[in-house]
Amino acid sequence: QVQLVESGGGLVQAGGSLRLSCAASGMIFSINTIEWYRQPPGKQRELVARITSGDGTSYADSLKGRFTVSRDNAKNTAYLQMNSLKPEDTAVYYCHTEGRPYIRSGGYWGQGTQVTVSS
Repeated sequence: QVQLVESGGGLVQAGGSLRLSCAASGMIFSINTIEWYRQPPGKQRELVARITSGDGTSYADSLKGRFTVSRDNAKNTAYLQMNSLKPEDTAVYYCHTEGRPYIRSGGYWGQGTQVTVSS
């Protein structure tokens, strides 16, 4: 059974940093793209960053330079380093994957971790 567990969220002041983790199990982690999404209060979920199996990365344009996605295949874990946080970064952050080889419609989501940035 594919599972994703996010951790590392919390309350931080504007300008601070947090590192989120996404621990995966039940799949072949190294062959999967991992995506980070976030859902601000009252808004739709949006893609934040993506890291491919080959360590290629991409980011939402508005976040480039502040957020960095990485992965450690030995630990089956992906990370999202968030720097210079702003109140508008407040959201629930989720990781998502196709879960190869156990692909299913919609993929797999973690339960999310809350990030709150105070001004």
